[in-house]
Amino acid sequence: MLSMLRFLAGLGTFGVALAAVAANLTIGLGTDVTAIDPHYHNLTPNNNVAAHIYGYLVERNEKSQPIPGLATEWKTLDPTTWEFKLRRGVKFHDGSEFTAADVVASIERVPKVPNSPSPFTAYTKQIQKIEVVDPYTIRFKTATPYPLMPTDLTQVAIISKQFATASTEDFNSGKAAIGTGPYKVVKYVKSDRLELARNDNYWGVKTPWEKVTLRILPNDATRVAALLSGDVQVIENVPTSDAARMKSDKHVSVFRVVADRLIYLHLDSDRDVSPFVTDRAGAPLAKNPLKDPRVRKALSKAINRPAIVERVMEAEALPSGQLVADFLFGSTKNLQPEKYDPEGAKKLLAEAGYPNGFGITIHAPNNRYVNDAKIAQTVAQMLSRIGVDTKVVTMPSATYFTQATDLKFSFMLLGWSTGTGEASSALKALLMTYNRDKGYGTANRGRYSNSKVDALTEDALQTVDDVKREAYLQRATELAINDTGIIPLHFQVNLWATRDGITYTPRVDEQTLAWKFRPAGSKDVLAGR
Repeated sequence: MLSMLRFLAGLGTFGVALAAVAANLTIGLGTDVTAIDPHYHNLTPNNNVAAHIYGYLVERNEKSQPIPGLATEWKTLDPTTWEFKLRRGVKFHDGSEFTAADVVASIERVPKVPNSPSPFTAYTKQIQKIEVVDPYTIRFKTATPYPLMPTDLTQVAIISKQFATASTEDFNSGKAAIGTGPYKVVKYVKSDRLELARNDNYWGVKTPWEKVTLRILPNDATRVAALLSGDVQVIENVPTSDAARMKSDKHVSVFRVVADRLIYLHLDSDRDVSPFVTDRAGAPLAKNPLKDPRVRKALSKAINRPAIVERVMEAEALPSGQLVADFLFGSTKNLQPEKYDPEGAKKLLAEAGYPNGFGITIHAPNNRYVNDAKIAQTVAQMLSRIGVDTKVVTMPSATYFTQATDLKFSFMLLGWSTGTGEASSALKALLMTYNRDKGYGTANRGRYSNSKVDALTEDALQTVDDVKREAYLQRATELAINDTGIIPLHFQVNLWATRDGITYTPRVDEQTLAWKFRPAGSKDVLAGR
């Protein structure tokens, strides 16, 4: 009996030890974070981190469907007025009360953030006027009917009004990083880690993790080794080369879902002379061939998407011929992945006046998307086979995005996550004619422009009827893709790996949210936000 008591006591001590360990969570992130200022750079790794610290009027579940956040309900009062009821009793990390004034300050700050590589203005430009009815009721006036207001507001983090004029540096230092989210900032070390502490006054369901460390581990081998050694309990962006092995490891769990992330190529279809387009000898061309839709189509036909998926992505991707996967609003059955047709590509080049091809450089990040540098190298090899002598230059994402936004490149590998859960997100940001005042084309780094695509997308953005709106989105997508405004390659598959029995509900939006990880044996305590 005494032995049994000692055994049970030992189990109790062991259980306490496990509970202590379970109170802390360390996550290995696959991509660097450029800032913890939530309005500085519309980049998924930044937005992922921001979601731990800040709240949003409307949030998203794992399928990217809108759910209540800092707003409990919303409705249209008339065709151009949206009213949002705000959640009462919510406190910022410093104890101040959340009210409509903080919402106003947040939305008004978005266009004022200096040097933003990719601003959030696409989600706020439609708001013509803000009316504060009372501290917990706010109305947004638009010039025309705008059905996407709730989904757009899933992208705008709410900061405290007292930091409306704070600089990005103030946020990065932690001074201004005061939100209503489930975690408080303890320490941010750029390109290394973000240390967080649980916000015990958080309005939502309490997270089990008292402390969370988000470690920046962009090197695949380092990230995997950290998980297998126990230095981290979770990693995102599981390398495709390790996925099968990790699935067979009894100490590791792998979670998988098709993403809303499109990997694509953007082309400079605007400038008469493009900086990285040359003849076969390397001399600059006086005329930019990428302005010719036949040339753009030829490049698309030269790419063997199934081969990229099978050999580079190791089957952890889906070939794409459009902007959104078929489970998202606005997808169209009239577009399929471009068939691999190198002979057809050569014929189009000849028709366009380039029978001997030309030279080009593809620029790509080397630490942002799954196998990004490998994809760029593979595309270059395929294009070279049709006479387009293609060089590859890759660089860290922090450098890459700044230069791409500054239009330094001619041909770029990029990715886009459909934050609103429908095709309007990609159309508005990637393919509408660049218009800073309207917030269109904010990520149109090829400066593609098609008045018909613009008109159809604007019609969709003003149409409340879902059936009609989807038809507009589908037609705009078909026009843009058939004109090769961008070259879709594939949809990523999101992969997470955990150890010690920790579970996760995989998300199509790629976000790695600490409070959604569940300790082994826990009940469904993380439902809700």
